[in-house]
Amino acid sequence: MWYLCVFYHRLLDYRKPEVESLADLCGAFNDNHKLEWKLPKHHHPDSPFHFVNLPSEEIARNVANRSILVKGLYELWGEGNSYEELEEAIKNYPDEQKLPYLTPESSFKITVDTFGKVISFQEQNDRIRDLSYIPFKANTYQSTDAVFDGQQTKWFQGRVNLRNPDHKFWLMETDDYGSNNGLPPVVQKRVFFGREVGAADRKLLPTYQLKSRSYLGPTAMDAEVAFLMANQAQAMPGKLVYDPFVGTGSILVAAAHFGAMTMGADIDIRVVRDGRGPDCNVWSNFKQYGLQMPLSLLRADNNLPPWRSGLKEVFDAIICDPPYGVRAGGRKSGGRKLLKGVKGPYTVPEDKRTDHIPSTAAYSLAECVHDLLDLAARMLVIGGRLVYFYPVPRDNDSIDTNFPEHPCFELVAACEQMLSLRYSRVLLTMVKTRPYTDDIAEAAKIRHLEFKENHLKWMEDGNLHSAVFSPADLHLGDTVDTKVGKESKPKYRGKYV
Repeated sequence: MWYLCVFYHRLLDYRKPEVESLADLCGAFNDNHKLEWKLPKHHHPDSPFHFVNLPSEEIARNVANRSILVKGLYELWGEGNSYEELEEAIKNYPDEQKLPYLTPESSFKITVDTFGKVISFQEQNDRIRDLSYIPFKANTYQSTDAVFDGQQTKWFQGRVNLRNPDHKFWLMETDDYGSNNGLPPVVQKRVFFGREVGAADRKLLPTYQLKSRSYLGPTAMDAEVAFLMANQAQAMPGKLVYDPFVGTGSILVAAAHFGAMTMGADIDIRVVRDGRGPDCNVWSNFKQYGLQMPLSLLRADNNLPPWRSGLKEVFDAIICDPPYGVRAGGRKSGGRKLLKGVKGPYTVPEDKRTDHIPSTAAYSLAECVHDLLDLAARMLVIGGRLVYFYPVPRDNDSIDTNFPEHPCFELVAACEQMLSLRYSRVLLTMVKTRPYTDDIAEAAKIRHLEFKENHLKWMEDGNLHSAVFSPADLHLGDTVDTKVGKESKPKYRGKYV
């Protein structure tokens, strides 16, 4: 059945992949893991209004209620370019679809919403009064019959309940609001009316906002993005989620909120063991929200994973934000002398192990991503998901779409988030489709070397940091007219929201 899906106008690339991931989690797919989408007439692809085909209302409700970016999923009763067209469409909508929600025992609420402009409370009331052809504006407590075009229709006998209604109805309008407000252009006015099936619970974002978190680090993941990552990984009760770069645990907190068991590791033992004291550490973040504690937090190196030989297919999902050298650089075990062979391996004396901080060396993004893919290929179950951020520099308002690959994985979503005009980060969602073998591991190494050589030279030497923080004239040229530069900026900012 087709539903009107209305998104929040932010993180545009993340919207459809989140819905498809949750639809898969709710059992909407058989073989094809893609949903069917349509745009309303005259709407821009970045519009928050889309039509999506879902198997049942129960699945639609579960998807919307779990989502972060879906403002609402609606059973559409009518749409049009004017209120006259809307009236005709609603009258033609089958009575058997409408009457179950127009009973005397039920309560209702009508909400007027607009995109790209604000209307007054009086205008909202006027629009509701104009819906008099629907059984809302008759006597609220007595049954009344009305005749439309020779057909008799039973007036609605329910009660208005603005706090907790049985049924919520929405009148939504988008119009030509001009081109200077940064929103996707609208060719023509469009009006929608429908019954709400489900909507995102955005109240959890203020609850989990970072500024109220007891233990934070410089790279703590924003709560909204952390929940999106957990949805892409399909975190749920009974699943085990692992973060090899756990830091202060922001991503695992989101996964635990959805009931998943969690486990994390970090190369900095001070983060996972000590924090800032017994009441300010990773564990206290879980305690703060009453979540299930992680099964374990390890001091471990992604370059030298701690798992015993032969251990495979343990985790249902791996979610992480690898260090890529903009806010924090990656580190791996072994100091410069050890890696160069100047100094051999050593054993820490028993009496110094408690306070020992192992020496580390720089860890390039290319090596880090290769190790991450190898870890995920070995440790994820078949059908398990690897969800991680991957940085890309921007060139002429575009990015390189050649992402890291592995024979065990299929890329199902790549969601760009523009962080500046110079670089973006892309949330990659990969599904494990093949078991890990020695032959696949060797093939993955060859593919990694080819990728590193042919595509992203900046991965090795920290050039992303230079691209982000170097003076602007190195990127824009020496003879840039600032006035021309300002005037040439696109009026619609697209993904930059």
